[in-house]
Amino acid sequence: MDKFTIVEKGYNIQEVNKFIENVITQTESMLGKMKKQQKEVELLKQEIENYKRIENDLKTALFRAQQSSNDIKKQAYDEKNVIIEEARRNASRIVNDALLRAEKIELKTDTLERNMRIFKKKLKLVVEQQLTVIDEIEDLELK
Repeated sequence: MDKFTIVEKGYNIQEVNKFIENVITQTESMLGKMKKQQKEVELLKQEIENYKRIENDLKTALFRAQQSSNDIKKQAYDEKNVIIEEARRNASRIVNDALLRAEKIELKTDTLERNMRIFKKKLKLVVEQQLTVIDEIEDLELK
């Protein structure tokens, strides 16, 4: 702290006034700096609020993306199950159709085999009858 010179009626007025001006100047300077710092603090607070809003927006977007992802996974799972069930039904239908065709073919084969046996028997009878006729003709010729 500065020491003031003592004059006749107390301290030197000029030194005191100079000191007071100095104090006022320094105080105003400090107040100016404080105001400037307060403005900077306000700007920083605004930036922080802006970043908080951005953070909240990002959190919301991320949450929605996660929900969409889960929805898409669920839809894909459901669609997979539908496709598998449809494939099973189609496979069952194809197998049933094939079994029906095989059964029809088997029936036709059985019918053809029966018809062939009947035909052979009839043919054999006809041939035997013809042989009998030939034998009879020979017997007639011989007599």
